[in-house]
Amino acid sequence: MTSSPEMRDVDTSKAHSARMYDYYLGGTNHFAVDEEAAAKVARVWPAVMTCAQENRAYMHRVTRVLVREHGIRQWLDIGTGIPTEPNLHQVAQSLAPEARIVYVDHDPLVLTYAQTLVRSTPEGRIACVLADFNDPEAILNAPEVEQVLDLSEPVALSLNALLHFVTDAQDPYGTLNQLLDALPSGSVLTLSHSTADFDPATWEKIVQIYYASGTPFRVRDKDEVTRFFDGLDLVEPGVEVVHRWRPDAGEAAEGRKERTDAEISLWGGVGIKR
Repeated sequence: MTSSPEMRDVDTSKAHSARMYDYYLGGTNHFAVDEEAAAKVARVWPAVMTCAQENRAYMHRVTRVLVREHGIRQWLDIGTGIPTEPNLHQVAQSLAPEARIVYVDHDPLVLTYAQTLVRSTPEGRIACVLADFNDPEAILNAPEVEQVLDLSEPVALSLNALLHFVTDAQDPYGTLNQLLDALPSGSVLTLSHSTADFDPATWEKIVQIYYASGTPFRVRDKDEVTRFFDGLDLVEPGVEVVHRWRPDAGEAAEGRKERTDAEISLWGGVGIKR
């Protein structure tokens, strides 16, 4: 990747989770340090690319379900990552052109690419915010959130592949509750989260690689992930490995080999605020 003036604030001395994820998806928006760390994960767990692809497919399915079955037209997507087509807004606005999305990430590089690549339909609106999940007040008070989202109407809070980067000491449950408390009844929480439930030995190595690259990583078991939905009404099938969460008939008919739970190792779920 070549640098540009907009990237002066980007720390290229250590790997970043969003740029590693870009590598897993076959992208080119990462640096050598990200590729080195991501390649170490891939050597330990070759299915990481499959996992990343299934996580994207899960996000697409959830977005379609929320538009079609729950009437959601607003998203607050935290931990956005580098845009990969089709991104959340493209899926949502293909079904509801008036949909509004605010993307949030704490990496300046992510926001640089989002501001460059993300385009809204004329009927909808999109904004990008540089902020951290661990500072919910900064997110909720961002001018872009006020300008784009109507917090008196339901909002989908999207936390895909984010919370495993939030340690227990950072109180992810409390932070999540602060965000949900600001959203009205009928709002939705959707998330995916890495787990060691199916292959603890491999995940111990993966966690060590992330820590060594400067990124804390906290896998959680199914009960711990389900706890994020306390007080919410889970949408069927509840908390499930993401490739099993309401797969499309078209996906099942593709003839691809059956994914194992250990290959995916991501719990996902959708909950509605009462």
